[in-house]
Amino acid sequence: MTPANAITLKDLTLGYRRHPAVHHLSGTFQAGSLTAIVGPNGAGKTTLLKGIVGALKPLSGQITFCGVKRRDIAYLPQQQELERSFPIQVADLVAMGLWRKLGPFRAVTGENLARVHEAIAAVGLSGFGARAIGTLSGGQLQRALFARLLLQDAPVVLLDEPFAAIDARTTADLLNIVHRWHGEKRIIIAVLHDMELVRAHFPESLMLARGPIGWGKSAEVLRPENFLKARAMCEAWHDDDAVCAAENAPEAARA
Repeated sequence: MTPANAITLKDLTLGYRRHPAVHHLSGTFQAGSLTAIVGPNGAGKTTLLKGIVGALKPLSGQITFCGVKRRDIAYLPQQQELERSFPIQVADLVAMGLWRKLGPFRAVTGENLARVHEAIAAVGLSGFGARAIGTLSGGQLQRALFARLLLQDAPVVLLDEPFAAIDARTTADLLNIVHRWHGEKRIIIAVLHDMELVRAHFPESLMLARGPIGWGKSAEVLRPENFLKARAMCEAWHDDDAVCAAENAPEAARA
């Protein structure tokens, strides 16, 4: 990685079936940034992550990458999007983090197998390699998913509600990994709902309510008046709204 790594959003609008979910958002995630995406339910937070990872194409505007490519992104979706009944063991789930290096059809052996078990141990799951993922608790599954991220070793990490419905000890352990990534100057973007956790651990925040409310230092963004504005904007939104013209959209909060 180089200090030039960045992801820039320029007048970005994302949505589904031509109905916008994120409106006219501009700003840059710099190398070494640790950013929480916050806002009410239905504010477009997950939609933004899907746009960055390439699962959604912009309705308008651009997402540009400097020093990184989309294949350099490690993405952790919400647990509810995962099929836990799929018959796969923890070690196989974690080994998926090596697919970019090995491809989907090469066996994981030797040094790479040792790396899989090192990653499992690093998240506190030693001895769980042969366990079916369907037998894991929510916290154990999240640890396994973080082990997969460790093997991906990506310069950009997107996390969608990574600490939802897990115990305090697991949250603390996984936060330690996030802080380690931050120290390594990766770009880290996380959708979060716990504002105390954001204030304590995430120096920057982007508040969305379909449109941008604020983007910058968390202490400035997480102000009561911004929460009130975000709630009002989401309550006034209609899902069948058409794509609006840039001049009628809310002003982007960060250049």
